[in-house]
Amino acid sequence: MRQFIVLGHDAPTTSDFSLDDLAGSAGRLDVLCRCVNSAFFLSHDIREDVRVFLVLRDELAIRFEGSELRRLNPDERSTAALIRQALDKKDEAIGHMEAESTPGVHLSKRGFDPILEEVARTGTIVQLHEDGDPVVDVEPPENPAFVLSDHHDFRDEEEALLADAADERVRLGPERLHADHAITVAHNYLDTEGFVSY
Repeated sequence: MRQFIVLGHDAPTTSDFSLDDLAGSAGRLDVLCRCVNSAFFLSHDIREDVRVFLVLRDELAIRFEGSELRRLNPDERSTAALIRQALDKKDEAIGHMEAESTPGVHLSKRGFDPILEEVARTGTIVQLHEDGDPVVDVEPPENPAFVLSDHHDFRDEEEALLADAADERVRLGPERLHADHAITVAHNYLDTEGFVSY
């Protein structure tokens, strides 16, 4: 399984945001929506072996499970609507116990540290960072869990957690990429690793 943890530093933690202003009043929720779409969508198909955690302001986590997902469409607005529905279930989430809002979308009251701990139990934590080792020089792990930040750099406390938890710190190329593009490139690298063209 491939997992992605995306930190949303300005993302809303309540559902009272407008679907018509994702880049403004919704705290750059457009970035997170693009990350979800990049993680799951293929042409006319969806990746079922992918899990995405959106960590919102280190307070809430929304888990998208590829094998269960329904109603995910390849546009930011409909993805944001799924996130808003998940936030509507906040009162039903008890601590780390999740509340399911729609098939494959679950919300819990967890921040970055507990999500990182959970993912580390089953995956290899890979921090995507411009100062990391070139990804082509790193053997891809069997169950990678990529950690990315939104349009902000990782905060000092997040860097400290990753310094302890990350098995690898890699960069995907010579230029800085948007988070959603980085997910696409990471998928491509894993998809083509060992691929032989005849």
